[in-house]
Amino acid sequence: MSQPEEDAPEHGRRVKRGAPAGAAPRVRLPGYGGYVALLVFGILVAITLNTVLSDSKGVAGLAPGTAMPPFAVPLALGSLNGDANVATRPDEGAAGNVPACSVRKPQILNVCELYEHGAVVLAVFVNAASCPAVLSDMQALASSFPAVRFAAVAIEGSREKLRELVRSRGLTFPVGIDSDGALVALYKVESCPQLTFAYRGGVVQGRALLGRPSRAALRARVSELVAASRARELREPAG
Repeated sequence: MSQPEEDAPEHGRRVKRGAPAGAAPRVRLPGYGGYVALLVFGILVAITLNTVLSDSKGVAGLAPGTAMPPFAVPLALGSLNGDANVATRPDEGAAGNVPACSVRKPQILNVCELYEHGAVVLAVFVNAASCPAVLSDMQALASSFPAVRFAAVAIEGSREKLRELVRSRGLTFPVGIDSDGALVALYKVESCPQLTFAYRGGVVQGRALLGRPSRAALRARVSELVAASRARELREPAG
């Protein structure tokens, strides 16, 4: 059942609930389309062949010490639709009309809002084959690390299937959908899943984990993030 469009200028573009049949295609981020399509295809092929990129195969993910690029995407379980807002300043064209960090709504996953409140573990994944299994691992660890904000973003794919995934796995952390694949280039995604670890404030703490680690390895990596965060806070005076 289609419903009227809802303007949400703070999301950087028109946000629709139930877009009517025959609506114009979404505007994709300039320069991302071909790269995203090829890379997502490559990821899916890698999953099918049961291969995972290793650290030795080249640089992937954000470099330690750099800032997490801002983004705001619709939550999988919400009713808002729209492309990712990845703008860093006002009036940035297809990237967004307003800075992504300013997009704050109950139905939006905003990475800036996450890292403002604590350290972050972010999984970027494709909802296919065994790739989403890491979300169950994250869910199992979340209660042991209350100071860490866990979150995940699916690259493209079916919104309905993503909703089924969230519900069937009992996920309580936010899961968003990047319908135009903007985060693939932004976060240098070269494996599925790919996990980024960052301090409070959004500074990347260490190299990304490529592929699904064992649950024990993931626990150790999150513990390392927490310990490094505490040490960092001790070194930096409050205020």
